[in-house]
Parts: sequence; structure tokens; C-alpha cells
Amino acid sequence: MTKARFPGRAFVLTCVIVGIWINASEIFRYFVFVMPMTRKTLAMVPDVAPMNLPVFVVWGLWDTLLVVMSVLLTWLYAQAFGASLRSAAIAGTLSWLFFFVLFWIAMLNMNLAEPATAAIALPLAWIELVIASILAMRFLPAPPEQVSAAIG
Repeated sequence: MTKARFPGRAFVLTCVIVGIWINASEIFRYFVFVMPMTRKTLAMVPDVAPMNLPVFVVWGLWDTLLVVMSVLLTWLYAQAFGASLRSAAIAGTLSWLFFFVLFWIAMLNMNLAEPATAAIALPLAWIELVIASILAMRFLPAPPEQVSAAIG
């Protein structure tokens, strides 16, 4: 097995492309579903789900972490198991489990969300991260074994 060299330049470009997709998806899901449902569920909490600069800064950090880790996990999965649509779906599902399923389990456990909100948010987040991994798989270089197999 040939040791893969980390593709720094391709990784950054891929993060930008995947970041555009993830940000668009996050904004859609949050403003159309999660924010209104959260405001309804937690109406007794003053200023719940606010829209202000500190919230947008945290959201930017969340999205950056989500993008970098999703692209990195996709690259690592492709190095170990090959770059394919199946690998992208599995890497996207693993990212989804790490980020969103864990988050929504915690929210539900603390009574800060309704199951109906999670039932909408989780499938949409899964689609988001599988598409993100497909994009990452498309823009990151193929593992060395796949390149040599395609040549030889």
C-alpha cells in the first residue's frame, strides 16, 4: 500500500466548494424548519433562537468545523477504502452521525427540542453531508492505488 501524501491545495479548494454547499443547506434547513419549530417549542424562553452577530459568528465556526472535518473524513475514508460513490455515502453518513445525530440526541435528552424537529432536521442533514462527501470525493485526488490501477 502506497502512503498517500496529504493534498493541501486540493483540500483547501474542496473545503471552499463543499463549504458553499453546506452553508446553503444549513441556512435553508435552519430558517425554513429548525428556527420556527424551536421558537414554537421553547416559546417560554426569552429571545430563543436569536439572529445577531454572536450567533452568526458561532454559526460560522460550526460550519467551518463541519466542512473541514467532513472533507477530511471523506479523504481518509477514500484512502482506506477507495474513492467511490459508496465510500462517499458511507463517509457522509459517518460525518452525519458524528455531528448531527449526536447533537440531536443531546438536544432531545435535555428537553430542548421536540422529536418532530429532529425528524425533519436529521434526514435533511444526512442528505447535506452525503452530498458534501460526494463533492469532496469528486474534487479530492484519487488514492494512489486507484491512480496506478487506472494507468496500468
